[in-house]
Amino acid sequence: IIRETWGKKIDFLLSVIGFAVDLANVWRFPYLCYKNGGGAFLIPYILFLVIAGMPLFYMELALGQYNREGAATVWKICPVFKGVGYAVIVIALYVGFYYNVIIAWSLYYLYSSMTAELPWLKCGNSWNSINCTDPQHINASFFDKNISYANNKFTPASEYYERGVLHLHESKGIEDLGLPRLELTLCLVVVVFILYFSLWKGVKSSGKVVYITATMPYVVLFVLLIRGITLPGALNGIKAYLNFSLSELNNLQVWIDAATQIFYSLGAGFGVLIAFSSYNKFDNNCYRDAILTSAVNCITSFVSGFAIFSVLGYMAQKYNMDIKAVATDGAGLVFIIYPEAISTLPGSTFWAIVFFIMLLTLGIDSSMGGMEAVITGLSDDFKFLKRNRKLFTFATAFGTFLMALICVTNGGIYVLTLLDKYAAGTSILFAVLIEAIGVSWFYGVDRFSEDIEQMMGFKPGLYWRLCWKFVSPVFLLFVVLASTVTSSGLKYNDYVFPPWANLLGWGVAMSSMLFVPFYAIYKFLSVRGTFTERIAYCITPEHEHHKVAEGNVRQFKLKHWLAI
Repeated sequence: IIRETWGKKIDFLLSVIGFAVDLANVWRFPYLCYKNGGGAFLIPYILFLVIAGMPLFYMELALGQYNREGAATVWKICPVFKGVGYAVIVIALYVGFYYNVIIAWSLYYLYSSMTAELPWLKCGNSWNSINCTDPQHINASFFDKNISYANNKFTPASEYYERGVLHLHESKGIEDLGLPRLELTLCLVVVVFILYFSLWKGVKSSGKVVYITATMPYVVLFVLLIRGITLPGALNGIKAYLNFSLSELNNLQVWIDAATQIFYSLGAGFGVLIAFSSYNKFDNNCYRDAILTSAVNCITSFVSGFAIFSVLGYMAQKYNMDIKAVATDGAGLVFIIYPEAISTLPGSTFWAIVFFIMLLTLGIDSSMGGMEAVITGLSDDFKFLKRNRKLFTFATAFGTFLMALICVTNGGIYVLTLLDKYAAGTSILFAVLIEAIGVSWFYGVDRFSEDIEQMMGFKPGLYWRLCWKFVSPVFLLFVVLASTVTSSGLKYNDYVFPPWANLLGWGVAMSSMLFVPFYAIYKFLSVRGTFTERIAYCITPEHEHHKVAEGNVRQFKLKHWLAI
Protein backbone atom coordinates (compact mmCIF):
# COMPACT_ATOMS: atom_id res chain seq x y z
CA ILE A 1 0.00 0.00 0.00
CA ILE A 2 1.35 3.44 -0.87
CA ARG A 3 1.35 5.60 2.26
CA GLU A 4 -0.72 8.76 2.00
CA THR A 5 1.10 12.08 2.35
CA TRP A 6 0.17 15.56 3.51
CA GLY A 7 -1.71 17.63 0.93
CA LYS A 8 0.77 20.50 1.27
CA LYS A 9 3.93 21.05 3.25
CA ILE A 10 2.20 23.77 5.29
CA ASP A 11 -0.37 21.21 6.52
CA PHE A 12 2.45 19.34 8.23
CA LEU A 13 4.09 22.43 9.70
CA LEU A 14 0.82 23.78 11.08
CA SER A 15 -0.07 20.38 12.51
CA VAL A 16 3.24 20.16 14.36
CA ILE A 17 3.00 23.75 15.59
CA GLY A 18 -0.64 23.25 16.55
CA PHE A 19 0.26 20.15 18.51
CA ALA A 20 3.30 21.62 20.27
CA VAL A 21 1.67 24.96 21.14
CA ASP A 22 -0.96 24.17 23.73
CA LEU A 23 -2.45 25.46 26.97
CA ALA A 24 0.81 24.98 28.87
CA ASN A 25 2.45 27.68 26.75
CA VAL A 26 -0.08 30.13 28.16
CA TRP A 27 -0.75 28.87 31.66
CA ARG A 28 2.58 27.34 32.66
CA PHE A 29 5.52 29.10 31.05
CA PRO A 30 4.75 32.74 31.95
CA TYR A 31 4.24 31.85 35.61
CA LEU A 32 7.40 29.70 35.73
CA CYS A 33 9.35 32.54 34.19
CA TYR A 34 7.99 35.01 36.74
CA LYS A 35 8.56 32.65 39.68
CA ASN A 36 12.06 31.55 38.69
CA GLY A 37 13.96 34.79 38.28
CA GLY A 38 12.15 36.44 35.36
CA GLY A 39 14.41 36.98 32.38
CA ALA A 40 17.12 34.87 34.04
CA PHE A 41 14.89 31.80 33.65
CA LEU A 42 15.41 32.11 29.90
CA ILE A 43 19.06 31.09 30.35
CA PRO A 44 18.43 27.48 31.49
CA TYR A 45 15.33 27.37 29.29
CA ILE A 46 17.15 28.24 26.06
CA LEU A 47 20.14 26.10 27.05
CA PHE A 48 17.93 23.03 27.47
CA LEU A 49 16.05 23.86 24.27
CA VAL A 50 19.28 23.84 22.29
CA ILE A 51 21.04 20.83 23.87
CA ALA A 52 18.04 18.55 24.41
CA GLY A 53 14.72 19.92 23.16
CA MET A 54 15.68 20.50 19.53
CA PRO A 55 17.78 17.33 19.15
CA LEU A 56 14.92 15.14 20.44
CA PHE A 57 12.45 16.98 18.23
CA TYR A 58 14.71 16.50 15.20
CA MET A 59 15.28 12.85 16.07
CA GLU A 60 11.56 12.06 16.20
CA LEU A 61 10.78 13.85 12.96
CA ALA A 62 13.62 12.11 11.11
CA LEU A 63 12.71 8.73 12.61
CA GLY A 64 9.10 8.93 11.45
CA GLN A 65 9.92 10.33 8.05
CA TYR A 66 12.59 7.77 7.16
CA ASN A 67 10.74 4.69 8.36
CA ARG A 68 7.26 5.94 7.43
CA GLU A 69 5.71 4.16 10.39
CA GLY A 70 3.80 5.08 13.54
CA ALA A 71 5.27 4.97 17.05
CA ALA A 72 5.18 1.16 17.46
CA THR A 73 6.19 -0.23 14.08
CA VAL A 74 8.98 2.33 13.67
CA TRP A 75 10.92 -0.03 15.96
CA LYS A 76 11.59 -2.40 13.08
CA ILE A 77 14.98 -0.66 13.43
CA CYS A 78 15.51 -2.42 16.77
CA PRO A 79 12.66 -4.86 17.52
CA VAL A 80 13.33 -5.31 21.24
CA PHE A 81 12.28 -1.69 21.85
CA LYS A 82 8.82 -1.94 20.32
CA GLY A 83 7.35 -1.85 23.84
CA VAL A 84 8.38 1.82 23.96
CA GLY A 85 6.03 2.45 21.05
CA TYR A 86 3.16 0.76 22.85
CA ALA A 87 3.97 2.70 26.02
CA VAL A 88 3.77 6.10 24.34
CA ILE A 89 0.57 5.14 22.50
CA VAL A 90 -1.04 4.17 25.81
CA ILE A 91 0.18 7.42 27.38
CA ALA A 92 -1.24 9.47 24.48
CA LEU A 93 -4.55 7.69 25.00
CA TYR A 94 -4.54 8.40 28.77
CA VAL A 95 -3.84 12.08 28.16
CA GLY A 96 -6.88 12.23 25.86
CA PHE A 97 -9.04 11.05 28.77
CA TYR A 98 -8.53 14.28 30.69
CA TYR A 99 -7.15 16.81 28.20
CA ASN A 100 -10.44 16.88 26.30
CA VAL A 101 -12.23 17.79 29.52
CA ILE A 102 -10.21 21.00 29.78
CA ILE A 103 -11.25 21.82 26.21
CA ALA A 104 -14.86 21.08 27.20
CA TRP A 105 -14.57 23.60 30.06
CA SER A 106 -13.30 26.19 27.59
CA LEU A 107 -16.29 25.49 25.36
CA TYR A 108 -18.65 25.82 28.33
CA TYR A 109 -17.07 29.15 29.27
CA LEU A 110 -17.26 30.30 25.65
CA TYR A 111 -20.98 29.52 25.62
CA SER A 112 -21.50 31.22 28.99
CA SER A 113 -19.70 34.34 27.77
CA MET A 114 -22.38 35.10 25.22
CA THR A 115 -24.37 37.33 27.55
CA ALA A 116 -24.43 41.09 28.14
CA GLU A 117 -23.11 40.60 31.68
CA LEU A 118 -20.57 37.85 32.29
CA PRO A 119 -21.85 35.32 34.86
CA TRP A 120 -18.70 35.50 37.00
CA LEU A 121 -18.84 39.26 37.51
CA LYS A 122 -21.01 39.45 40.64
CA CYS A 123 -22.25 37.42 43.59
CA GLY A 124 -25.90 36.54 44.07
CA ASN A 125 -26.26 33.81 41.46
CA SER A 126 -27.79 30.41 42.21
CA TRP A 127 -24.36 28.80 42.54
CA ASN A 128 -22.81 31.40 44.85
CA SER A 129 -22.24 30.63 48.53
CA ILE A 130 -23.08 32.95 51.42
CA ASN A 131 -19.35 33.71 51.76
CA CYS A 132 -19.13 35.16 48.26
CA THR A 133 -17.40 38.56 48.37
CA ASP A 134 -17.44 41.14 45.58
CA PRO A 135 -13.91 42.01 44.44
CA GLN A 136 -14.75 45.72 44.89
CA HIS A 137 -15.05 45.10 48.65
CA ILE A 138 -11.80 43.20 48.89
CA ASN A 139 -8.76 45.31 49.52
CA ALA A 140 -5.33 44.09 50.45
CA SER A 141 -6.00 44.37 54.17
CA PHE A 142 -9.21 42.34 53.96
CA PHE A 143 -7.65 38.92 54.02
CA ASP A 144 -4.67 37.24 55.54
CA LYS A 145 -1.34 38.27 54.03
CA ASN A 146 -0.39 34.59 53.68
CA ILE A 147 -3.28 33.76 51.35
CA SER A 148 -2.75 35.26 47.92
CA TYR A 149 -5.73 36.71 46.12
CA ALA A 150 -5.37 34.02 43.49
CA ASN A 151 -6.13 31.39 46.14
CA ASN A 152 -9.12 33.24 47.52
CA LYS A 153 -12.04 30.84 47.11
CA PHE A 154 -14.83 33.37 47.66
CA THR A 155 -14.54 35.70 44.69
CA PRO A 156 -17.39 35.48 42.13
CA ALA A 157 -14.96 34.20 39.47
CA SER A 158 -13.57 31.49 41.72
CA GLU A 159 -17.01 30.39 42.86
CA TYR A 160 -18.26 30.35 39.27
CA TYR A 161 -15.47 27.95 38.30
CA GLU A 162 -15.63 25.63 41.30
CA ARG A 163 -19.35 25.80 42.11
CA GLY A 164 -21.04 26.97 38.90
CA VAL A 165 -19.08 24.91 36.39
CA LEU A 166 -17.45 22.02 38.26
CA HIS A 167 -19.94 21.67 41.14
CA LEU A 168 -16.99 20.69 43.27
CA HIS A 169 -18.82 21.64 46.48
CA GLU A 170 -21.15 18.68 45.90
CA SER A 171 -18.27 16.21 46.20
CA LYS A 172 -16.51 15.25 49.42
CA GLY A 173 -13.42 13.91 47.65
CA ILE A 174 -12.18 11.48 45.04
CA GLU A 175 -14.24 8.63 46.55
CA ASP A 176 -17.42 10.68 46.08
CA LEU A 177 -17.70 11.55 42.38
CA GLY A 178 -21.41 11.59 41.61
CA LEU A 179 -22.88 11.47 38.10
CA PRO A 180 -21.52 13.37 35.07
CA ARG A 181 -22.82 16.96 34.80
CA LEU A 182 -25.18 17.33 31.87
CA GLU A 183 -23.83 20.68 30.56
CA LEU A 184 -20.21 19.56 30.63
CA THR A 185 -21.12 16.21 29.07
CA LEU A 186 -22.75 18.03 26.15
CA CYS A 187 -19.63 20.18 25.72
CA LEU A 188 -17.54 17.01 25.79
CA VAL A 189 -19.74 15.47 23.08
CA VAL A 190 -19.11 18.52 20.90
CA VAL A 191 -15.35 18.34 21.49
CA VAL A 192 -15.20 14.63 20.63
CA PHE A 193 -17.31 15.24 17.52
CA ILE A 194 -14.91 17.93 16.34
CA LEU A 195 -12.01 15.55 16.96
CA TYR A 196 -13.65 12.71 15.09
CA PHE A 197 -14.49 14.76 12.00
CA SER A 198 -11.02 16.32 12.01
CA LEU A 199 -9.31 12.95 12.03
CA TRP A 200 -11.62 10.52 10.25
CA LYS A 201 -10.00 10.90 6.82
CA GLY A 202 -6.46 10.95 8.15
CA VAL A 203 -4.06 13.75 7.32
CA LYS A 204 -6.19 14.81 4.36
CA SER A 205 -8.84 16.12 6.77
CA SER A 206 -6.74 17.02 9.82
CA GLY A 207 -4.24 18.91 7.66
CA LYS A 208 -6.99 21.36 6.71
CA VAL A 209 -8.51 21.77 10.18
CA VAL A 210 -5.19 23.08 11.53
CA TYR A 211 -5.42 26.04 9.12
CA ILE A 212 -7.89 27.38 11.68
CA THR A 213 -6.87 25.76 14.96
CA ALA A 214 -3.14 26.45 14.66
CA THR A 215 -3.38 30.04 13.41
CA MET A 216 -6.34 31.32 15.43
CA PRO A 217 -4.46 31.36 18.77
CA TYR A 218 -1.88 33.69 17.23
CA VAL A 219 -4.47 36.16 15.96
CA VAL A 220 -6.17 36.19 19.35
CA LEU A 221 -2.92 36.35 21.31
CA PHE A 222 -1.90 39.38 19.27
CA VAL A 223 -5.24 41.10 19.91
CA LEU A 224 -5.09 40.32 23.64
CA LEU A 225 -1.49 41.50 23.78
CA ILE A 226 -2.36 44.89 22.25
CA ARG A 227 -5.35 45.22 24.61
CA GLY A 228 -3.24 44.10 27.56
CA ILE A 229 -0.34 46.53 27.19
CA THR A 230 -2.69 49.50 26.84
CA LEU A 231 -4.26 48.82 30.28
CA PRO A 232 -3.27 50.89 33.33
CA GLY A 233 -0.75 49.00 35.46
CA ALA A 234 0.28 46.75 32.58
CA LEU A 235 3.88 47.91 32.79
CA ASN A 236 4.22 46.77 36.42
CA GLY A 237 3.02 43.34 35.40
CA ILE A 238 5.52 43.08 32.55
CA LYS A 239 8.32 44.30 34.82
CA ALA A 240 7.44 41.53 37.30
CA TYR A 241 7.39 38.98 34.48
CA LEU A 242 10.86 39.93 33.27
CA ASN A 243 12.57 41.10 36.46
CA PHE A 244 16.06 39.73 35.98
CA SER A 245 17.28 37.93 39.08
CA LEU A 246 20.40 35.85 38.39
CA SER A 247 20.66 34.64 42.00
CA GLU A 248 17.67 32.37 41.32
CA LEU A 249 19.90 30.24 39.09
CA ASN A 250 21.66 28.89 42.19
CA ASN A 251 18.45 27.07 42.99
CA LEU A 252 18.24 23.55 41.54
CA GLN A 253 14.44 23.74 41.29
CA VAL A 254 14.77 26.45 38.63
CA TRP A 255 16.81 24.11 36.42
CA ILE A 256 14.37 21.26 37.01
CA ASP A 257 11.47 23.57 36.06
CA ALA A 258 13.23 24.69 32.89
CA ALA A 259 14.05 21.12 31.89
CA THR A 260 10.57 19.70 32.46
CA GLN A 261 8.94 22.70 30.79
CA ILE A 262 11.05 22.31 27.63
CA PHE A 263 10.36 18.62 27.55
CA TYR A 264 6.59 18.78 27.96
CA SER A 265 6.18 21.92 25.89
CA LEU A 266 7.77 20.50 22.74
CA GLY A 267 5.84 17.27 23.11
CA ALA A 268 8.62 14.97 21.94
CA GLY A 269 7.97 11.39 22.95
CA PHE A 270 4.19 11.18 22.67
CA GLY A 271 4.53 9.39 19.34
CA VAL A 272 2.86 12.39 17.70
CA LEU A 273 5.86 13.79 15.87
CA ILE A 274 6.69 10.31 14.58
CA ALA A 275 3.11 9.87 13.33
CA PHE A 276 2.95 13.30 11.70
CA SER A 277 6.32 13.06 9.95
CA SER A 278 5.59 9.53 8.73
CA TYR A 279 3.17 11.14 6.25
CA ASN A 280 5.89 13.41 4.83
CA LYS A 281 7.50 13.04 1.44
CA PHE A 282 10.72 11.04 1.81
CA ASP A 283 13.04 13.89 0.84
CA ASN A 284 11.39 16.57 2.99
CA ASN A 285 13.88 18.71 4.92
CA CYS A 286 12.82 17.79 8.45
CA TYR A 287 15.96 19.39 9.91
CA ARG A 288 14.67 22.83 8.99
CA ASP A 289 11.19 21.87 10.19
CA ALA A 290 12.50 20.80 13.60
CA ILE A 291 14.39 24.05 14.15
CA LEU A 292 11.53 26.18 12.90
CA THR A 293 8.68 24.55 14.82
CA SER A 294 10.51 24.20 18.13
CA ALA A 295 11.63 27.83 17.93
CA VAL A 296 8.09 29.00 17.13
CA ASN A 297 6.80 27.04 20.11
CA CYS A 298 9.20 28.67 22.57
CA ILE A 299 8.73 32.17 21.18
CA THR A 300 4.96 31.71 21.56
CA SER A 301 5.43 30.82 25.23
CA PHE A 302 7.54 33.91 25.77
CA VAL A 303 5.18 36.30 23.98
CA SER A 304 2.07 34.92 25.70
CA GLY A 305 3.69 35.98 28.98
CA PHE A 306 3.24 39.61 27.96
CA ALA A 307 -0.46 39.10 27.26
CA ILE A 308 -0.91 37.36 30.63
CA PHE A 309 1.21 39.60 32.84
CA SER A 310 0.01 42.91 31.41
CA VAL A 311 -3.49 41.89 32.50
CA LEU A 312 -2.25 40.65 35.89
CA GLY A 313 -0.52 44.02 36.36
CA TYR A 314 -3.79 45.81 35.58
CA MET A 315 -5.64 43.62 38.06
CA ALA A 316 -3.09 44.14 40.83
CA GLN A 317 -3.30 47.91 40.37
CA LYS A 318 -7.11 47.85 40.29
CA TYR A 319 -7.31 45.96 43.60
CA ASN A 320 -4.29 47.77 45.01
CA MET A 321 -2.25 44.61 45.57
CA ASP A 322 1.12 43.17 44.81
CA ILE A 323 1.52 41.19 41.54
CA LYS A 324 2.51 38.29 43.78
CA ALA A 325 -1.05 38.12 45.10
CA VAL A 326 -2.69 37.63 41.69
CA ALA A 327 -0.03 35.59 39.87
CA THR A 328 -0.87 31.91 39.49
CA ASP A 329 -0.67 29.15 36.91
CA GLY A 330 -2.73 26.30 35.53
CA ALA A 331 -6.52 26.25 35.38
CA GLY A 332 -6.70 28.93 38.09
CA LEU A 333 -5.08 31.40 35.72
CA VAL A 334 -7.19 30.81 32.61
CA PHE A 335 -10.54 29.96 34.24
CA ILE A 336 -10.53 32.28 37.27
CA ILE A 337 -8.01 35.13 37.33
CA TYR A 338 -7.89 36.07 33.65
CA PRO A 339 -11.69 35.89 33.12
CA GLU A 340 -12.15 38.00 36.24
CA ALA A 341 -9.78 40.65 34.91
CA ILE A 342 -11.55 40.58 31.53
CA SER A 343 -14.97 41.01 33.17
CA THR A 344 -13.95 44.46 34.46
CA LEU A 345 -13.01 45.78 31.00
CA PRO A 346 -15.37 47.74 28.76
CA GLY A 347 -16.69 45.36 26.11
CA SER A 348 -16.00 42.44 28.44
CA THR A 349 -18.25 40.03 26.52
CA PHE A 350 -16.15 40.45 23.38
CA TRP A 351 -12.86 39.93 25.24
CA ALA A 352 -14.19 36.84 27.01
CA ILE A 353 -15.43 35.26 23.78
CA VAL A 354 -12.12 35.97 22.08
CA PHE A 355 -10.10 34.58 24.99
CA PHE A 356 -12.05 31.32 25.22
CA ILE A 357 -11.89 30.83 21.45
CA MET A 358 -8.12 30.99 21.92
CA LEU A 359 -8.18 28.35 24.67
CA LEU A 360 -10.44 26.13 22.56
CA THR A 361 -8.20 26.27 19.48
CA LEU A 362 -5.04 25.89 21.58
CA GLY A 363 -6.40 22.68 23.03
CA ILE A 364 -8.12 21.07 20.09
CA ASP A 365 -5.14 20.58 17.77
CA SER A 366 -2.99 19.26 20.61
CA SER A 367 -5.72 16.74 21.29
CA MET A 368 -5.87 15.90 17.58
CA GLY A 369 -2.14 15.23 17.65
CA GLY A 370 -2.44 12.85 20.58
CA MET A 371 -5.30 10.95 18.99
CA GLU A 372 -3.49 10.76 15.64
CA ALA A 373 -0.52 9.19 17.44
CA VAL A 374 -2.82 6.46 18.78
CA ILE A 375 -4.56 5.88 15.45
CA THR A 376 -1.43 5.91 13.28
CA GLY A 377 0.57 3.95 15.84
CA LEU A 378 -1.94 1.12 16.08
CA SER A 379 -3.16 1.03 12.49
CA ASP A 380 0.39 0.70 11.16
CA ASP A 381 0.78 -2.27 13.48
CA PHE A 382 -2.59 -3.95 12.86
CA LYS A 383 -3.47 -3.69 9.20
CA PHE A 384 -7.19 -4.43 9.68
CA LEU A 385 -7.44 -1.17 11.66
CA LYS A 386 -5.86 0.70 8.76
CA ARG A 387 -8.46 -0.73 6.39
CA ASN A 388 -11.25 0.48 8.70
CA ARG A 389 -9.75 3.87 9.53
CA LYS A 390 -13.07 5.67 10.02
CA LEU A 391 -14.48 3.01 12.30
CA PHE A 392 -11.28 2.82 14.33
CA THR A 393 -11.17 6.61 14.67
CA PHE A 394 -14.75 6.53 15.91
CA ALA A 395 -13.94 3.76 18.42
CA THR A 396 -10.96 5.73 19.74
CA ALA A 397 -12.95 8.96 20.03
CA PHE A 398 -15.88 7.19 21.68
CA GLY A 399 -13.63 5.32 24.13
CA THR A 400 -11.96 8.61 25.03
CA PHE A 401 -15.38 10.16 25.58
CA LEU A 402 -16.51 7.35 27.91
CA MET A 403 -13.38 7.61 30.05
CA ALA A 404 -13.56 11.41 30.10
CA LEU A 405 -17.06 11.21 31.61
CA ILE A 406 -15.40 10.38 34.94
CA CYS A 407 -13.73 13.80 34.79
CA VAL A 408 -16.96 15.76 34.31
CA THR A 409 -18.62 14.44 37.49
CA ASN A 410 -18.89 16.65 40.60
CA GLY A 411 -15.55 15.39 41.88
CA GLY A 412 -14.14 15.02 38.36
CA ILE A 413 -11.40 17.58 38.96
CA TYR A 414 -9.84 15.15 41.45
CA VAL A 415 -9.65 12.40 38.82
CA LEU A 416 -8.28 14.94 36.35
CA THR A 417 -5.60 16.02 38.82
CA LEU A 418 -4.62 12.40 39.41
CA LEU A 419 -4.37 11.63 35.68
CA ASP A 420 -2.52 14.86 34.98
CA LYS A 421 0.15 13.99 37.53
CA TYR A 422 0.54 10.29 36.87
CA ALA A 423 -0.65 9.41 33.35
CA ALA A 424 2.05 11.38 31.55
CA GLY A 425 4.51 12.27 34.31
CA THR A 426 7.44 10.02 35.00
CA SER A 427 6.19 7.44 32.50
CA ILE A 428 6.61 9.61 29.40
CA LEU A 429 10.07 10.72 30.55
CA PHE A 430 11.06 7.09 31.03
CA ALA A 431 9.72 6.13 27.60
CA VAL A 432 11.61 8.89 25.82
CA LEU A 433 14.80 8.05 27.70
CA ILE A 434 14.57 4.47 26.44
CA GLU A 435 13.68 5.73 22.95
CA ALA A 436 16.76 7.96 22.85
CA ILE A 437 19.00 5.10 24.01
CA GLY A 438 17.39 2.73 21.49
CA VAL A 439 17.98 5.02 18.54
CA SER A 440 21.40 6.44 19.35
CA TRP A 441 23.07 3.46 21.02
CA PHE A 442 21.39 0.27 19.81
CA TYR A 443 20.47 1.34 16.29
CA GLY A 444 23.51 3.62 16.20
CA VAL A 445 23.93 7.36 15.65
CA ASP A 446 26.13 6.65 12.62
CA ARG A 447 23.47 4.52 10.96
CA PHE A 448 20.75 7.02 11.87
CA SER A 449 22.85 9.79 10.30
CA GLU A 450 23.21 7.78 7.10
CA ASP A 451 19.41 7.42 6.99
CA ILE A 452 19.08 11.19 7.25
CA GLU A 453 21.67 11.65 4.49
CA GLN A 454 19.60 9.37 2.25
CA MET A 455 16.58 11.60 2.76
CA MET A 456 18.09 15.05 2.63
CA GLY A 457 21.49 14.67 1.01
CA PHE A 458 23.52 15.80 4.03
CA LYS A 459 24.59 14.23 7.30
CA PRO A 460 23.65 15.82 10.63
CA GLY A 461 26.62 17.74 12.04
CA LEU A 462 28.80 16.48 14.87
CA TYR A 463 26.84 18.66 17.29
CA TRP A 464 23.59 16.80 16.69
CA ARG A 465 25.26 13.40 16.86
CA LEU A 466 26.90 14.21 20.19
CA CYS A 467 23.60 15.54 21.56
CA TRP A 468 21.73 12.39 20.48
CA LYS A 469 24.30 10.01 21.88
CA PHE A 470 25.30 11.69 25.13
CA VAL A 471 23.59 14.97 26.00
CA SER A 472 19.93 14.06 25.42
CA PRO A 473 20.02 10.74 27.35
CA VAL A 474 21.82 12.43 30.27
CA PHE A 475 19.32 15.30 30.18
CA LEU A 476 16.38 12.86 30.21
CA LEU A 477 17.95 10.87 33.04
CA PHE A 478 18.32 14.11 35.02
CA VAL A 479 14.67 14.99 34.46
CA VAL A 480 13.46 11.47 35.33
CA LEU A 481 15.43 11.48 38.59
CA ALA A 482 14.44 15.05 39.44
CA SER A 483 10.76 14.36 38.83
CA THR A 484 10.88 11.23 40.99
CA VAL A 485 12.80 12.87 43.85
CA THR A 486 10.73 16.07 43.98
CA SER A 487 7.43 14.24 43.59
CA SER A 488 5.05 14.74 46.50
CA GLY A 489 1.63 13.36 47.37
CA LEU A 490 -1.40 14.42 45.34
CA LYS A 491 -3.12 17.65 46.37
CA TYR A 492 -5.84 19.88 44.95
CA ASN A 493 -5.82 23.25 46.73
CA ASP A 494 -6.34 22.22 50.38
CA TYR A 495 -7.70 18.77 49.64
CA VAL A 496 -5.12 16.05 50.23
CA PHE A 497 -5.82 12.83 48.35
CA PRO A 498 -6.13 9.58 50.32
CA PRO A 499 -3.08 7.24 50.13
CA TRP A 500 -4.88 4.79 47.84
CA ALA A 501 -5.25 7.52 45.21
CA ASN A 502 -1.46 7.85 44.99
CA LEU A 503 -1.17 4.08 44.63
CA LEU A 504 -3.79 4.14 41.90
CA GLY A 505 -1.81 6.90 40.21
CA TRP A 506 1.37 4.84 40.26
CA GLY A 507 -0.65 1.95 38.88
CA VAL A 508 -1.67 4.13 35.94
CA ALA A 509 1.94 5.22 35.43
CA MET A 510 3.26 1.65 35.61
CA SER A 511 0.58 0.34 33.25
CA SER A 512 2.25 2.15 30.35
CA MET A 513 5.89 1.75 31.46
CA LEU A 514 5.62 -2.03 31.90
CA PHE A 515 5.08 -2.45 28.16
CA VAL A 516 8.81 -1.80 27.74
CA PRO A 517 10.24 -4.73 29.80
CA PHE A 518 7.33 -7.08 29.07
CA TYR A 519 7.59 -6.66 25.32
CA ALA A 520 11.36 -7.11 25.45
CA ILE A 521 10.95 -10.42 27.31
CA TYR A 522 8.20 -11.51 24.91
CA LYS A 523 10.35 -10.67 21.90
CA PHE A 524 13.33 -12.55 23.31
CA LEU A 525 11.24 -15.66 23.97
CA SER A 526 9.46 -15.57 20.62
CA VAL A 527 12.50 -15.62 18.32
CA ARG A 528 14.36 -18.81 17.49
CA GLY A 529 17.97 -19.81 17.92
CA THR A 530 20.70 -19.97 20.53
CA PHE A 531 20.88 -17.40 23.33
CA THR A 532 23.32 -15.22 21.34
CA GLU A 533 21.26 -15.47 18.17
CA ARG A 534 18.12 -14.48 20.04
CA ILE A 535 19.81 -11.38 21.40
CA ALA A 536 21.09 -10.63 17.90
CA TYR A 537 17.61 -10.92 16.38
CA CYS A 538 16.24 -8.66 19.11
CA ILE A 539 18.63 -5.78 18.47
CA THR A 540 19.24 -6.04 14.72
CA PRO A 541 16.98 -4.11 12.31
CA GLU A 542 14.45 -6.41 10.70
CA HIS A 543 15.79 -5.92 7.17
CA GLU A 544 19.20 -7.20 8.32
CA HIS A 545 18.02 -10.40 9.99
CA HIS A 546 19.66 -12.47 7.25
CA LYS A 547 23.02 -11.23 8.52
CA VAL A 548 22.40 -12.84 11.92
CA ALA A 549 22.38 -16.28 10.31
CA GLU A 550 25.72 -15.42 8.71
CA GLY A 551 26.99 -14.47 12.16
CA ASN A 552 27.60 -10.89 11.05
CA VAL A 553 26.06 -8.82 13.86
CA ARG A 554 27.33 -5.28 14.05
CA GLN A 555 26.09 -4.74 17.60
CA PHE A 556 28.53 -7.43 18.78
CA LYS A 557 31.49 -5.34 17.61
CA LEU A 558 33.03 -2.62 19.76
CA LYS A 559 33.18 -0.33 16.73
CA HIS A 560 29.38 -0.05 16.71
CA TRP A 561 29.24 1.27 20.28
CA LEU A 562 32.06 3.76 19.80
CA ALA A 563 30.81 5.19 16.50
CA ILE A 564 29.49 8.75 16.40
